[in-house]
Amino acid sequence: MKKIVVTGAKGQLGSELQVLAVNYPQFEWVFTDREELDLCDLAGLEAQLDAIHPQVIINCAAHTAVDRAETEVELSDVLNHQAVAVLAKWSAAHGAKLIHVSTDYVFDGSSSTPLTEAAPTKPINVYGVTKLAGEKACMEQNPDSVIIRTSWVYSRFGNNFVKTMSRLMQERESLNVVNDQIGSPTYAADLAQAILTILTHAQWQAGMYHFSNEGEISWYEFALAIQEIGGFDCEISGIPSEAYPTPAKRPQYSLLDKTKIKTTFGVVVPGYEESLRKCMGVLRI
Repeated sequence: MKKIVVTGAKGQLGSELQVLAVNYPQFEWVFTDREELDLCDLAGLEAQLDAIHPQVIINCAAHTAVDRAETEVELSDVLNHQAVAVLAKWSAAHGAKLIHVSTDYVFDGSSSTPLTEAAPTKPINVYGVTKLAGEKACMEQNPDSVIIRTSWVYSRFGNNFVKTMSRLMQERESLNVVNDQIGSPTYAADLAQAILTILTHAQWQAGMYHFSNEGEISWYEFALAIQEIGGFDCEISGIPSEAYPTPAKRPQYSLLDKTKIKTTFGVVVPGYEESLRKCMGVLRI
């Protein structure tokens, strides 16, 4: 039985993988968070992996607090870059497969067409810089890895835009939401299923892949969709990014092209509205 270790198991994606794992009893699942596998312990990480000795590593762990990363640079680099290098090095040395999750924030947002895996990278914040460094380290240490870039992740678990907006729309009479950042949301359950599809595909195809739900929208339009599905009575106004300054800059455009993951692995990519309805149904909002 193939042993699979999942890092960051308490996060949004890791939690959704735990839900779906019951449908894949052919694998021995080892779900780890900081207590079971401390990615910040760079010196001891290989020994920790030796003790578990997985055949597959799915790395869902990251320092994802984009604004805090601007000041927590060292922690961001350890989790998003240096720990990834160790995971990739260990997996290469032991013949293990590695699936590593990355982000649309490796791009600068200057594109006006969906971004392919070959699009030039140029991150504009610390989070993006460290995640890009992690991608490069991953491929340098283990070229047989699969890297999946995703965007705007939400789920029933953890803190995310959908849960925050749903709460605020019930607490406030009006909200302002940025309307000039374009991309597509990703329901973590869909990304988890895509990972499992890759894992069970007849042929392992290493490389870079993009995954998000289908659709090209702004955060403002995403908020309107949440409002409609939830039936919330709240006035929502679209504002430019300049009117809502944050410590970290965000890409203005980061819509991902999903052609490669669909054609290579037959991954099904649902539309964002369909997935949003599913998530909000589970949340019973």
